Amino acid sequence: MRDDPLFYVVVGACLLVLVILMTGIGGFAKGGEFNQKYANKIMQLRILAQFVAVVLLVGYVWLRSKG
Repeated sequence: MRDDPLFYVVVGACLLVLVILMTGIGGFAKGGEFNQKYANKIMQLRILAQFVAVVLLVGYVWLRSKG
């Protein structure tokens, strides 16, 4: 599994989702101008990144199950 570059792409996509999520939660917790200006865009970006990560993960599992 660790020899597979696609595995690292999937892990990177999942970590990117985590970073975006933590940025959004941090902005929400802090509040203020940053949250008012960017909260919606950050969560939209998270949804997009999460979709890409799920597609990559499902694709990885599908490719590896075929042999």
